[in-house]
Amino acid sequence: MKQQVQVDIFIPCFIDQLFPETGLNMVKVLEQLGCSVNYPKGQTCCGQPACNSGFQDEARSIAKKFCKDFGGTDRYIVAPSGSCVGYVVNQYDHLLKNAAEYNTYKKIKPRIFEFADFLVSVLKVNDLNVSFPAKATYHDGCGALRECHIKDQPRQLLAQVQGLELTEMKECETCCGFGGTFAVKFEPISIGMAQNKVESALAAGAEYIISSDMSCLMHLDAYIQKQHIPLKTMHIADVLAAGI
Repeated sequence: MKQQVQVDIFIPCFIDQLFPETGLNMVKVLEQLGCSVNYPKGQTCCGQPACNSGFQDEARSIAKKFCKDFGGTDRYIVAPSGSCVGYVVNQYDHLLKNAAEYNTYKKIKPRIFEFADFLVSVLKVNDLNVSFPAKATYHDGCGALRECHIKDQPRQLLAQVQGLELTEMKECETCCGFGGTFAVKFEPISIGMAQNKVESALAAGAEYIISSDMSCLMHLDAYIQKQHIPLKTMHIADVLAAGI
């Protein structure tokens, strides 16, 4: 009998507050694949907004709390966000270098995964048996692509979805323009980048833009709604759960 995989889930702030169904769908997929899922109730933010805004001391305090929340076990940590996972993996090393929590972080680092990467790299999923009839294109979020080196994993999963036609857009690796506070501080540039991404998706004939980062999709969807464009956005966890 195959041993059940033990998983702690980390739910980013914007999913917790704005898109809780995506977090629930991630759990649905993980449980369908035989994982035992645990939600550490004391968890909060990974600290990325504070760090990116220059508040290093505050970001360090949050990083220490993250280590306390997730450092007590040897379970995998899975999050529906390449951005948050990339931040933890790449920035905690700097923030916690001289802190007592550094050894805990070193134990966390090899067991924290973005959702799609976890399904492919750890669970070795090769037969999802789900259906989602649509034509879609995939957006590579900067955090997932550049910090976690995730490129083929989500595409491997989507290729298993019955009825889903995945077509590549020319700007699949180009930033969507969100960048957290960048979208607020440099709004015109941010909007122009979203326009570029959406036009690329439309040129590919897509009905949906799929990604592993809800922050990117939130930004793109705001532009889509504002311009009344016939295009939808969807997190990969929502796509995979739709057919279960």
